Formats: sequence, structure tokens, C-alpha cells
Amino acid sequence: MELKRVVVTGLGALSPLGNSRNSTWEGLKSGKSGAAPITLFDAAKFKTQFACEVKGFDVTQFIDRKEARKMDRFSHLALVAAEEAVNDSGLLDSQFNCDRVGVILGSGMGGFQTFFSEAENYAKGDGTPRFNPFFIPKIIPDIAPGLISMKFNFRGPNFTTVSACASSTNAIIDGFNYIRLGMMDACLTGGSEAGVNVAGVGGFNAMHAMSTRNDSPETASRPFDKDRDGFVLGEGAATIVLEEYEHAKKRGATIYAEMIGGGMSADAHHITAPHPEGLGAKNVMENALRDAHLNPNEVDYINVHGTSTPLGDVAELKAIKHVFGSDAYGLNISSTKSMTGHLLGSAGAIEGFAAIMSIKDNVVPPTINHFTDDPDIDAKLNLTFHEAQERTVNVALSNTFGFGGHNASIVFKKL
Repeated sequence: MELKRVVVTGLGALSPLGNSRNSTWEGLKSGKSGAAPITLFDAAKFKTQFACEVKGFDVTQFIDRKEARKMDRFSHLALVAAEEAVNDSGLLDSQFNCDRVGVILGSGMGGFQTFFSEAENYAKGDGTPRFNPFFIPKIIPDIAPGLISMKFNFRGPNFTTVSACASSTNAIIDGFNYIRLGMMDACLTGGSEAGVNVAGVGGFNAMHAMSTRNDSPETASRPFDKDRDGFVLGEGAATIVLEEYEHAKKRGATIYAEMIGGGMSADAHHITAPHPEGLGAKNVMENALRDAHLNPNEVDYINVHGTSTPLGDVAELKAIKHVFGSDAYGLNISSTKSMTGHLLGSAGAIEGFAAIMSIKDNVVPPTINHFTDDPDIDAKLNLTFHEAQERTVNVALSNTFGFGGHNASIVFKKL
């Protein structure tokens, strides 16, 4: 069976750097930090008092207030980002068979804030169960693609992938595979997460996973820096319209890039720590390159998982050196989490977006907040510190790894 080609025809983003794809990309190119003191709740007693929040977002500018109250914040973010991507793609302006348009999104936690709030309200009461009738629909992770399908009448495959921080990359891979196998003509994919809340911050603090650099939030996410002390929690959504190439070409769609491969693997090592030699990361990149029919020397840019954790950053770079050998020194490597923070289940979507835009504009976004070299990291690698770099980006790879040892990588190329 001959596999169909898959291209990117629409993008949407709602991130700590901006409330649109254009403002998000400008923020990434300019090396803007999205970290600031938390405003979504009173974090004064928490070890970490800052995060990368979506700023200036009023959902009622996009969704009727009554309807918005039936949804969790993660669904608000997903719907707004989806609308931007759908409008960008021109899907609604063409004669599409909506039975063959799917929606596959990733989310690690779904309606986390709603779950916490309802449980808290019950605990404060007299034991009488008084739960919101929309409690269950608000918390289930699959409700976001369901709401998007209802809004746009997309009746193809519709579900959510949940694999912690690899969730949205797995969603993108699923959409890609359904299209190239001929089961869909197009797919709205990506991810959404809204974990900046009492339970999210408290839980990750209890794990000692997050930075506690409260005196300097904007420099707290510092991948590959000797003094990194954990990730910065972020929130947001990014959406990508994938489409069968001939279908897109026939309707004259704008094409950002072609998706050519996806890989998956498991560390099979530890519930939160990566394999110390990056075994799962090595396997997933090799799987992605094999699926894309690429040699390592054909890759120009890797948007790494790069969370700013002591173990993770070192393990991922070991894996890159293993896979790419001497070609690793010709790569641009960067962690956009230094600017957006860690969007958890939506991380792969925003980072896939960055990889696509790097191909479109031939610009590699930087890794900001590097102050001190880590002796455990090869200083000869081009980690794109401080400023964006212009270069021809024909092929970009994006890595995401999740708690539980879930690994996923996706590959895009210039058409």
C-alpha cells in the first residue's frame, strides 16, 4: 500500500508568549520569557510562586459566557487555538467532506482545575454531595476534541491521547498516520493543558520537579545551564491542521511544511526519571528518522524536550550524540521551554509549531537563560544560546518525553 503524503495547512497557538500564532512565534524568535508571578491563585505559601501563564485571556471574547461556564480552562484554550488553525487553513471555505476531517488532541490532565475545585467544595461542606452537573464533562480529557468537532461539524476520528508530556506529540502522530493510511483527508491535532493551579503547582513542588527561583522567574527556566533547578510550569494550547497533500494542493491551500515521520518508544526505566544514558530518547529519534526515510545528516534543527531538569537535559543530549554522531555538531539544537515553560500535555504541540515555523522562516528560536556551562554537557554542541539563528532549515525534528517513560518524536521538512 502506498502511503499518502501529509502536509501542514493551518496553525493556531495560545501560549505564555502570545494569544495567537503570530505573537507566539514573534516571542519565540525574540527570546521572550513567559514566566512571571502566578496570578491564577494565591501562591504565597508555595515553594514555587511563578509560572508561564497565558496572559490577558478573556474566554468570553470567543465563547458565550453561559457556554464557557460548562467548560474547564483547558477546553477554552483548545477551542480558541483550534478556531485560529481552522481559519488559517481555509478548511471552512472549501468543499470538504466533514466525515473525513478528524480531531485528535493531546492532554495530560484534562480538567484538572475543575476536579480540584469540585473536590475542595465537597470537602468544605457537610458531606452532602453537591456537584456541578457539568463536572464530568468538564474534566474528561476527550471533551476538548469533542467540543471542537461540534463547533466545526468535523465528523471523522475524534479522541484524546494521554501520555503525560508526550500527549500532544502522540496526537500529532496519530493524525499523521490516519491521513497517510487514507482514513482521513484532514485532521485538527495538537494539544491543550491548563495545569497552573493549586493542585498542579503543589503536586509538582512535592516531587521537587520545578524551579523555586522566585527571585528571578524570567530566568528560572534555564535548560543546559549548570545551575538549572527544575522546570517552570506553563499552560496553553497549540493546534495544527494536517492534510493529505493532493487534497491540499487541489484546493490551493497554503502549505507550511510536510510531515514525514513520527517515532515512539518507552524508557522502561523509572516513573519520573529518564534513562541515564538516554536509551528511550535514542530509540525514539532513530524510529522517527527511520519512518521518515532520513539519514541523521539530513536534519538541520532539533527542538529538544529540554525541560531544565538536572537529569533530563544531560540524558537527551547523550541520546542526540549517539544517534547523530559527528553530525550532531552541525545541528542547531534549542529548548523553547526556556521561554514558554513546560506546557505538559501541550508541550509537543507548541514545540511542533516552533519546528514548523523554523522551516517556514529559516530561523531557529533560541535557548535563553544560559549563564554557566555545565561540565556534563558537550560545549561544542550548538544549543542556540541567547539569540535566534538564521539558517536554512530543510528538516526539523521535535522531541517530547513524559513521566512513565513515554517518548515521541516528529519530523517535518520543507516542501
